[in-house]
Amino acid sequence: MRIVIAGGHGQIALQLEKLLADRGDSVAGIVRNPEHVGDVERTGAEAVVLDLEHTDAGRLAEVLAGADAVVFAAGGGPNSGAARKETVDKGAAVLLADAAEQAGVRRYVMVSAMGTDRADPDSDDVFQVYLRAKKAADEDLMARDLRWTVVRPGRLTDDPGTGRVQVGALPGGAVPRADVASVLAEVLVSDVTVGRTFDLLSGHQTVEAALSRLP
Repeated sequence: MRIVIAGGHGQIALQLEKLLADRGDSVAGIVRNPEHVGDVERTGAEAVVLDLEHTDAGRLAEVLAGADAVVFAAGGGPNSGAARKETVDKGAAVLLADAAEQAGVRRYVMVSAMGTDRADPDSDDVFQVYLRAKKAADEDLMARDLRWTVVRPGRLTDDPGTGRVQVGALPGGAVPRADVASVLAEVLVSDVTVGRTFDLLSGHQTVEAALSRLP
């Protein structure tokens, strides 16, 4: 498979790139900062320098040409303000979907977040703005005629991956970024996840077993 990852220098994306490259997929990670190219290339992926906040769907579609799937793993970052939640967490996700449609890429996997359905519609708190932006991006994707999956991890940790997870409609909790990457890698080859939205936390099932039993 040829897979293009938006937000290619993110902590989840770097681990996903290595997993995909190691299993023989062709992988490209889109990065904004040229200084991050080396980190992406060390995973075995190709790095594409493109600022998703300052491009258009046509240029991005050129990057996606020939891809079998795209993954949106970009984000404004924990220290960014409310404006970048709109331009990255929402705007760039929508742009990627527009470009995927133009390039004929049908498979789109979204890295979202737990709690988007409980976002405060009136709060100016940056985290609430973030949740609303993610919810809007998810809803935009789900309204499209694409083979989409929305993965909503809980609180992310840097703990070593266990390979054991739980998926579905879940209460709050945590999950290692390594396990999120493993789930994304499996989602990309799992038809049962197409058209599905699910929360993701640490659990007791293997990734394959958990996804096969999606409620």
